[in-house]
Amino acid sequence: MSSTTLPPAKPDLGSLRIDDRSRTSGKPGKRTAAIVVVLALLAAAGAGISFWKGRTPIVEVAVARTASDPRAQALLNASGYVTPRRRATVAAKITGRVTGVFFDEGVHVHEQQELATLDDSDVRRALDSAKADRDASQAAIADFEVQLKYAEVELKRSDSLQAAGVQSQEALDNARMQANSLRAKIALAQSQVVSSTARIGEAQQAVDNCVIRAPFDGIIVSKDAQVGEMVSPISAGGGFTRTGIATIVDMNSNEVEVDVNESYIARVKPGQRAIATLDAYPDWQIPSSVRTVIPTADRQKATVKVRVSFDHLDPKILPDMGVKVAFLSDEPKTEGKAPVAKAIIPQNVVRKEGEASVVWMVKSGKIERRAVTLGAEHGSDVEVMAGISPGDSLVLRGPEGLHDGEAVEIKQ
Repeated sequence: MSSTTLPPAKPDLGSLRIDDRSRTSGKPGKRTAAIVVVLALLAAAGAGISFWKGRTPIVEVAVARTASDPRAQALLNASGYVTPRRRATVAAKITGRVTGVFFDEGVHVHEQQELATLDDSDVRRALDSAKADRDASQAAIADFEVQLKYAEVELKRSDSLQAAGVQSQEALDNARMQANSLRAKIALAQSQVVSSTARIGEAQQAVDNCVIRAPFDGIIVSKDAQVGEMVSPISAGGGFTRTGIATIVDMNSNEVEVDVNESYIARVKPGQRAIATLDAYPDWQIPSSVRTVIPTADRQKATVKVRVSFDHLDPKILPDMGVKVAFLSDEPKTEGKAPVAKAIIPQNVVRKEGEASVVWMVKSGKIERRAVTLGAEHGSDVEVMAGISPGDSLVLRGPEGLHDGEAVEIKQ
């Protein structure tokens, strides 16, 4: 029996297929979304960088002063505030309700000028009662005086009759007692008048206490109460009772109060010349002098309080303004061949680059690097022997990374 051999089967390539459910990676929609997100982030970052690169840096400048500036002779500098010697918070002597306020902030007032009134209805009733008692006592005195005149006539008649033997001694004694009693009643009524007069004065004082007046000439700087509020000379707790009506300042008593480090207090003495510069007017140098050195130190701050008086007061000098004081040396500058400084600048504008000292000068809206030669130090200032001139604007504060020729904006 013969066997038949079959040829080998050929592979059917057409039967090969990929199931659509297995195609889970590489969807075009997801790849497109990821690319869009990345491009958006890159665009935002580029826009931010372009914005910050295009923004002009803002710098704060200080102006170089002339070497003849009196502050160049300063032994030391100190900062403080304008403080009036006479400042008062005007308050009422009694507790009461405000019925009238007759001032506003910034108003000049005179001594004893009426500032406010309190409700005085109760104390006025007490005053009227004391006056009524006084009037009643005075009326009683008038009545007793009339009765005394009649009693004296009766006493004289009884004395004559008793001497003639037609009237008893008892009648004479009764007439004398009546006259003496009326004299005593008159004395009592006069004492009552004195007592009533004293109570009138007390009641009148209570009425006067309902009127708050200015203690001295000055300017009202704070209005602390309104009509309808309760005021009291003592704190009553809570926030519903005021303890003051107004704050008044004598502008003629303005002076400077500064704290001087105790390590340098030996350089300051009463009568010493000084230059005061208000933060609000940095180009205005105000001649001043040391009025007193308070003989005590602050152990926590290691400072001593010094009071400096202005040579001439000005309406622009206001209480609590910031001020810098340069205490001057009484010794004249030595004349000789020593090099002369060209300008005076704050030490804060100087930057060290190795052994060199440089400053950034603002000129025509751009900064320029300048090497400078420094001289002697005067407190927080330093002399410049070469490199800049008086009037140049120098960068005091600004962002990091400034470079020569960069455009900047000056902080106003």
